[in-house]
Amino acid sequence: MKKLFRGDTVRALVRGAAVTVSAAALAVPASAAVAGAPVAVPPGLSCDTGKHAIDDYTGFALCRNNGSATQTFWVHLVCGWSPDVDGEHVTLRPGESGQSTAHCGGLGTGIGEIHVRP
Repeated sequence: MKKLFRGDTVRALVRGAAVTVSAAALAVPASAAVAGAPVAVPPGLSCDTGKHAIDDYTGFALCRNNGSATQTFWVHLVCGWSPDVDGEHVTLRPGESGQSTAHCGGLGTGIGEIHVRP
């Protein structure tokens, strides 16, 4: 029987962890990783969300108030390894449109999800 040395044991553990992580990554559905996936929008608002065209760390919510009362909304970004961030609060009277933007920290993995909050 072959005697394992400390280096062999460490390599075996690292290989086992890599296989486990790879298998877990393959088990996640592709739709779970899509940023800007459809989310619930507060009633009375119609919103488009997305990432800035040249900056994957900046997200926005562009909304129109189709209701009959004044509403306030803001964009909320889920930023992966960095803390989540909220954009500025925007108040819209009926018929008005406005945009809220936010920026994830540069040390993180960028935007994972974009939500509109009332």
